[in-house]
Amino acid sequence: MTNHYFFCGIGGSGMLPLAAILRARGAKVSGSDRSLDAGRTAPKFDYLRSMGIDLFPQDGSGLAEGMTLVASAAIEDTVPDMVRAAELGLDRVTRPELLSQQLNTAAKSIAIGGTSGKSTVTGMVAWMLVATGREPTVMNGGVMKNFASPSAPFASALSGDPDLFVAEVDESDGSIALYTPTVAIVNNVSLDHKSMEELRSLFGNFLDAADRGAVNRDDAEALALAEGRDHVATFGFDGEATYRGTDLHLEDMGLTFTLRAKGEVVPVALPMRGRHNAENALAALAAVGELGVPLEEAASALARFLGLKRRLEKVGEVAGVAVYDDFGHNPDKVRATLRTLAHDPLLIMFQPHGYGPLNQMGEELAAVFAEHLKAGDRLYFPDPVYHGGTADKSRGSDWLSAEVRKHGGQATHIPDRDIIAARLAEEAEPGDTILVMGARDDSLIAYAQGIVASLAERS
Repeated sequence: MTNHYFFCGIGGSGMLPLAAILRARGAKVSGSDRSLDAGRTAPKFDYLRSMGIDLFPQDGSGLAEGMTLVASAAIEDTVPDMVRAAELGLDRVTRPELLSQQLNTAAKSIAIGGTSGKSTVTGMVAWMLVATGREPTVMNGGVMKNFASPSAPFASALSGDPDLFVAEVDESDGSIALYTPTVAIVNNVSLDHKSMEELRSLFGNFLDAADRGAVNRDDAEALALAEGRDHVATFGFDGEATYRGTDLHLEDMGLTFTLRAKGEVVPVALPMRGRHNAENALAALAAVGELGVPLEEAASALARFLGLKRRLEKVGEVAGVAVYDDFGHNPDKVRATLRTLAHDPLLIMFQPHGYGPLNQMGEELAAVFAEHLKAGDRLYFPDPVYHGGTADKSRGSDWLSAEVRKHGGQATHIPDRDIIAARLAEEAEPGDTILVMGARDDSLIAYAQGIVASLAERS
């Protein structure tokens, strides 16, 4: 394999940080992206160019002999880049295959898995390691605010010591089976892209491949994975957890709890809302604790953790109306967000992140919305994200809206999300919260900012 990598889809949330890490390590990196061709998210591609990464149209013109093509298994062979790579006989590697090569060769590594919370836990671990004097290499699917700056606005990667590697790892495509970390974390196990039987097998094998592991004792499916695995610790607010949280206090501006582990009693303060973030903090503390980082030092850093972009991120507030942007897209994530905002009158735009996910988890998603929305809350669905291909479109947002109503809730399907944005800005009253939710679409942050601007024009 050569030292020149061409990323087909380089703007993707998992592709960009890996490309940045390889570039920082001296590799030649170039790539293409359909969003670049369509003129979307220009700042992201400016950032890639600032690192010395050459970008090309996704028409095959950027490929040359001697390169290694990095492309997901989902990229169709008919994409011009794929056609040209085949003509040239280029080696091809998937993103997780390339990532696993980096992680598995590190002397110490932490791999963070689970249906929800992976990016936040990864960001917490990265921040605690840096704050305690270490220089990790980090691959994250989200932008870590603690490391973002005007020159690095898309800081989803850190390029540090190659022998201290931290990464979130994905079960949705089965690639979690590729990793052999020092420490494996399983934050939770719930329905998303695969059946529960498949998930239990994947996460169990993931723990078996690690030197040490830790699972969430407060999640029944995750806890079951600890049975019979002596090298696996637990974390949670249950009294028997290895890394046990007590005295949890959830406030509007953050949360506090006490960590009891390894004979220590350590206060923890986190400027983030929601019980799910308390569990994320315990997961991160367990990860660094199993690696040997002093817990008191690590915990003190969490008070300065700024979170990740698009994780219940407040975009603005105008005339008493708050606007949040959130990555919530599966039942667990949506449930956590709605619980955190349980006391706020809500106006929601939820954009499904694809037709495939609706086929896999649509009923559960609808049930969560119906259960957690309050009387007076309003929920709008635009059409799902669709980037082309052969997706089964038998379940769309019209189906999801009807499914929410079938479960006793209220929802409205409006295909054009711009019409929804105008309606949200018009309907919102002082004290309301507007919530923009969805994944696989980098334009959602700009969409939320547009709603803030509309509110400002109206006020």
